[in-house]
Amino acid sequence: MLTPDQITAFRTNGYLVVEDVLGPDVLDPVRADYAQLLDDLVEGWVAKDALNIALSAGFEDKLIAAYAAGCDWFQPMDISLPGEQITPDTPMHFSKPVFDMITSKRLLDLVEDLIGPEITSNPIQHVRIKPPATLLRDDEARAHVTATDWHQDRAVALEEADQTDMVTIWIAITDATLENGCLQVIPRVNEMLPHCPQRQTAIAPGLIDHARALPLPVRAGGIVVLDPMIPHSSLSNHTDGIRWSFDLRFNRTGQPTGRSHFPDFVARSRADPGSVLRDWSAWRTSWEDARARLSATPHIDIHRWASDAPYCA
Repeated sequence: MLTPDQITAFRTNGYLVVEDVLGPDVLDPVRADYAQLLDDLVEGWVAKDALNIALSAGFEDKLIAAYAAGCDWFQPMDISLPGEQITPDTPMHFSKPVFDMITSKRLLDLVEDLIGPEITSNPIQHVRIKPPATLLRDDEARAHVTATDWHQDRAVALEEADQTDMVTIWIAITDATLENGCLQVIPRVNEMLPHCPQRQTAIAPGLIDHARALPLPVRAGGIVVLDPMIPHSSLSNHTDGIRWSFDLRFNRTGQPTGRSHFPDFVARSRADPGSVLRDWSAWRTSWEDARARLSATPHIDIHRWASDAPYCA
């Protein structure tokens, strides 16, 4: 999947943009899946007079109108449980089209080129749908909805995964441009930087040289691959439309995920093909079981950084 030059560039710089990884055969079912999910949510909100929009409106119009009306679609659309307290009915979304995207051959071929053939789908994963910045509420702090602050993926996992062989795969569902909020990176960083609980868990103030920031536009179906040590953030969405992506991680099987209380699964194995999860409904059930278990136990903090650390003052 990747050429030797691409692999070398990734090892050197800590990031790689690869266009045309996923085609309509993978992305169109995901888009249809989310359109149906939003239709169901909107129908409920309209019935409760929480939202006033025609049921025939398009996906983007419904999404933007729902956000403006205060109807929260993010958690019902997310492919993870939240970092705060989990309840027995916390909404989440696990479907066959999303599972097929995560386990698509071209995607796993690319991951194999970087971390080897024993691949686990890491549970640190999210959908990211960014409405226009002009519509965001002043108190909007969710990184999956607003612009994401500078951080390293190694640092927002727990310490258990500090030595794990891992890559982040950022999938563009819509074109990601300078105008609508593409990713930006600081290349060639190989040390863990201190983070602080800010609007999000973010690199401590004063440690980012913004002059080195490199934006990474990518077309729909393309991906950005990130080493877990590379600082990255997203730009704000200054268009009238949405910017939509998925943020996935994969790690070498048998190594800690950084979220051991959330379920992972083996996505590919040359050594033990029978260990590979092929039933998407079993994936969904594993998250439902985790939700039931975690809702009955004390909250598990997913962040390691303390606000009273000297570099956070």
